[in-house]
Amino acid sequence: MQNSDRLAEWLREQTAAFTAHVRDFAEPVPTCPEWTVRDLVAHIGQEHRWAAEIVRTGRPVEVPDPRAQHVPENWADWLHDGARELIDAVNRSSTPVWTYLGDRPARFWLSRMLHDTTVHHADLAGRAPAIPTDLAAGALDEVLDLLTAPGTAVVKPALGELRGDGQTLLLRPHDTTPWLITRGPAGPTWRRGADDADDADDADDVAVTVTATARDLLLVFTRRLPADDPEVVVGGDRGLLDHWLTRTAL
Repeated sequence: MQNSDRLAEWLREQTAAFTAHVRDFAEPVPTCPEWTVRDLVAHIGQEHRWAAEIVRTGRPVEVPDPRAQHVPENWADWLHDGARELIDAVNRSSTPVWTYLGDRPARFWLSRMLHDTTVHHADLAGRAPAIPTDLAAGALDEVLDLLTAPGTAVVKPALGELRGDGQTLLLRPHDTTPWLITRGPAGPTWRRGADDADDADDADDVAVTVTATARDLLLVFTRRLPADDPEVVVGGDRGLLDHWLTRTAL
């Protein structure tokens, strides 16, 4: 994970990028079914403040409903203020706080909100959002951490269907080191590194390889970009990839 200063800088940048792409509040957001742009603005403004409250108290806070959230006329300032509130709360925190993966340092929430804001920036920006490689890679790391954490199948039963007999999914970016996902009897695991990718390429049970930029891999694995996009190359068992994507929708 990047240090808190870098995460904070990126959160400010991604909040600004999200804000710059807001147009018609009534417009539906295709990658967020049943949500409008207004709902998405409410969600971003809410979630930064929600995470800040968790950091301040160290305890879980009820997840808010964006449709019940009043969005002020000065909504752009409201969004920036929410990001600032979270950054300030993290900077003041010195003890572990509650997360759904157990108690963690407060910057967990800075990272989680950064990555969620980044994906929602992509919801509005379309095919080519401005997402730095390191940020995209860190976001994909976090997505895989969340999907493979112990006990997640209790919360999201579909994740229990990701068990396997050692089948591998290789995510090979053009611009950083690869990810290797292994579907084992106890559930999926993942690791990252060029050696892992080389080992997978030589293995008999490699099921599918997905090649693209780190940004596009993030967008594919968060269901913001179809795997048949021209800039994404899929080799091997496409059905296994589709099975993964269908069951890991967040």
